[in-house]
Amino acid sequence: MKARTVIPILAMPAAPAPSTGRLATVGRWLRDHATLLRRLQWAVVLVYAALLVIPALLPLPDDSARMLNNLTIFAQFVFWGIWWPFVLLSMVLFGRIWCGVLCPEGALTEWAAQKGLGRPIPRWMRWGGWPFVAFVLTTVYGQMVSVYQYPQAALLVLGGSTVAAVAVGWVYTKGKRAWCRHLCPVNGVFALLAKLAPMAYRVDEARWAASAHHTHSAVNCAPLQPLRHMQGGSGCHMCGRCSDHRDAIQLQARSPADEVLRVAAKEADGWQTALIVFGLLGVAIGAFHWTVSPWFVALKQGAAEWLIEHDILWPLDTDIPWWLLTHYPQYNDVFSWLDGASLLAYVALTALAMGGGLLLCLAAAVALAGGWRRQRLHHLAQSLIPLAGCGVFLGLSALTVTLLKAEGVDMHWANTLRLTLLTAASAWSAWLAWRILGQWSHGARRALACLPILAALAWVGMAWGWMFWWW
Repeated sequence: MKARTVIPILAMPAAPAPSTGRLATVGRWLRDHATLLRRLQWAVVLVYAALLVIPALLPLPDDSARMLNNLTIFAQFVFWGIWWPFVLLSMVLFGRIWCGVLCPEGALTEWAAQKGLGRPIPRWMRWGGWPFVAFVLTTVYGQMVSVYQYPQAALLVLGGSTVAAVAVGWVYTKGKRAWCRHLCPVNGVFALLAKLAPMAYRVDEARWAASAHHTHSAVNCAPLQPLRHMQGGSGCHMCGRCSDHRDAIQLQARSPADEVLRVAAKEADGWQTALIVFGLLGVAIGAFHWTVSPWFVALKQGAAEWLIEHDILWPLDTDIPWWLLTHYPQYNDVFSWLDGASLLAYVALTALAMGGGLLLCLAAAVALAGGWRRQRLHHLAQSLIPLAGCGVFLGLSALTVTLLKAEGVDMHWANTLRLTLLTAASAWSAWLAWRILGQWSHGARRALACLPILAALAWVGMAWGWMFWWW
């Protein structure tokens, strides 16, 4: 699967005249207050570093420790209970403004690129599969070292990513964000979710062309977007630097369905489909499932019994470094080689079962709609973005609920809210699928093609049902 050039299937509606609309004013404010935003970014970097490094240097908290009297538990709540789930939510609400205005890795890699070697981005880095591969590797490795539970593991995973971001920035480009564009483990996820945002920077190509005879200052687009031909918000970091450039770019409201229905018709590709069905709806579900799954326990126990019967005992050894597999004996939390292998097997099987089932449903829907084309499969897969994003948000917020319960907060309403969010996300995905199918078929054929989509939504809902209600 190769990265594809973004070519919209339909022309973008013309933008209104410059300097109109409240969102356009917000865009210009972001542009005009770049110095303030940079200071804000560095403040976030300092807070991020403190919450990441200091808890890793402190002793692990005991059973009596609470969020308000222990920095380690407080940092755990900030990172995994608030920071990550609500960063995901912000993508859907505001686009990638987190990336452009607040992200510490983005600020650090751009700063390093301004000071560094300035080498061109190599061909290997431009490979379109990195968003999928980086997401899978980071998610699985995080589970193996218990990144949500222990500060040393959080420092290793998040800090390692930050060090890599700085190193890539130092070597490649001059003042750009090559790391964010190509290698960031969550870049692909953020790009998918930002397609649903009700706002984006819109480019009027006619007005751009009309201004060609004027002199204009260059725009430093850190995420390396093709500004003149930018059709959606999935790659835009919403920093505002290009606002009103050539009197042709401004922040505007849009339909949350616009990018999925219009741009993705040509822009969607196999790697995005893989990230949706095998990543967000496969690997991520397996990573959230295994800690509460009786099937995981049965898998591990069956394997252990077989090993003991055949006198193969080394997989039961637990003398393994903490940076490879979880090893905290003081908490009776120690992984053996068998634990690690069972975790990998469970996540892999879940990803294959979920992703394979979803892919079959999508393929059946395309076939029933008439006129099979692989591009239609990739386009239809984009309809699952709302449900995929909702699932990851619920999985991350499960730790939020657990930590708040430990603090004595009544969370009896959590499952009702989960059901509401899953239902709303499923309805959103169904509506997007209906609209996409309407581009290829009508009437009874269109209705028939929706049946596999409903089966796909039920398949995902069942996976979350096991985790939150049935186990």
